[in-house]
Amino acid sequence: MIKNVQKLEKGLRGNITIPADKSISHRAVMFSSIAEGECTVRNFSSGADCHSTLNLFKQLGTDIRFIDDKTLKISSTGKFYPKDSSALNCGNSGTTMRLTAGILAGQDFDSVLIGDDSLSKRPMRRIIEPLTLMGADITSVDGHAPLTVKGRKLHGINYVSNLASAQVKSCILLAGLNAEGETIFREPYRSRNHTENLFKYLGADIEIKGASVKVQPSKLTAKDIYVVGDISSAAFFITAGLIVKDSDFVIKNVGLNHTRSGIIDVIKKMGGNIEIINQHIAAGEDVGDIRVQYTESLKGCNIGGEDIPRLIDELPIIAVLASQAEGETVVKNAEDLRNKESDRIKCLVDELSKIGVNIEEKSDGFIVHGQGGKLLAQNQVSLPPILETYHDHRLAMSFYVAGLVCKNEIAINGFEWTKISFPEFEELFNALTI
Repeated sequence: MIKNVQKLEKGLRGNITIPADKSISHRAVMFSSIAEGECTVRNFSSGADCHSTLNLFKQLGTDIRFIDDKTLKISSTGKFYPKDSSALNCGNSGTTMRLTAGILAGQDFDSVLIGDDSLSKRPMRRIIEPLTLMGADITSVDGHAPLTVKGRKLHGINYVSNLASAQVKSCILLAGLNAEGETIFREPYRSRNHTENLFKYLGADIEIKGASVKVQPSKLTAKDIYVVGDISSAAFFITAGLIVKDSDFVIKNVGLNHTRSGIIDVIKKMGGNIEIINQHIAAGEDVGDIRVQYTESLKGCNIGGEDIPRLIDELPIIAVLASQAEGETVVKNAEDLRNKESDRIKCLVDELSKIGVNIEEKSDGFIVHGQGGKLLAQNQVSLPPILETYHDHRLAMSFYVAGLVCKNEIAINGFEWTKISFPEFEELFNALTI
């Protein structure tokens, strides 16, 4: 599907409520499925990835019912009774595959995890190696899906990860719940901590010290979970509000977890007009409303080190934001961007260059030489330039926002991939242009 996008001639105005956080939605279904009891999950994500998780755990025998389109009733004994021996389809979701592998590794049955073509190219050794140290039996295709997981008794390990990754951490901690002895996971920087928050909330024996997490074998107890809004989804609207002239609007119900809110800090560093209001706590997570206003003079900044895990998913849209700032924005220590749904470093550079962004590829990130608040330039051509999405939903949405400030119309090939994570994306943008 090709989507044409034109420059927005008026500011974005009004109020929108951002959809549910996908990371928490995944975990709400998974953790409630291994917990004992019945619970209600409210504000569940409508994204395809989260529904891959939901359908997979139904196949494993968890009783999951929709009360309405965003509310689930989940009932579980804490054990799985697979309905059949067919493969468990994770779709396009790396979160589903990596976290579920940690759950299945210690079960008393065998499983096969599969995914679509894109997911089958993503690296899985990062979870296979530590799980194998715990006694797991997992085979793959040269470190990629499909994964054959033969259930085994596991033992705890003290694992030091070279990568700050919430998915790897969550996988190992989930395996540790069903292992003999304590499991410790250490990472160079603290990655997003939704797993730790939910573990605490559901009664796991967990201890956190800086970038180290220790879990003892534990039974989770089912409790109702409210899923806050997704800051990664909000990032596209925040950026649009900062760079589209005369914009002034409020995004409601945004999760503000410190391990996820790095983009807020970057925007403040760049001088963006952003304000947090109505801040409170919901199911152990910080949440609030964000007011965004057009900012005429943004400034470039440096992004790297321990900030990267806090904004890894937002780096594509940060590249668009940086194109409208004055001076250089340097992103480093983000080499894991090459292992997402696409090689996001190379793809960002290749595609944004087509619409006049001065962006330079580096091995572990990129440098954007800002346009000083000028609109993205584009030569007059008979046909709009076509930006490829490489089956990557975050690239598709980032390019859409870039198109709102381009001088001429652009075309985005593969825009349907936005449905993977954010089916309401265009609808919410339209709500701000009425």
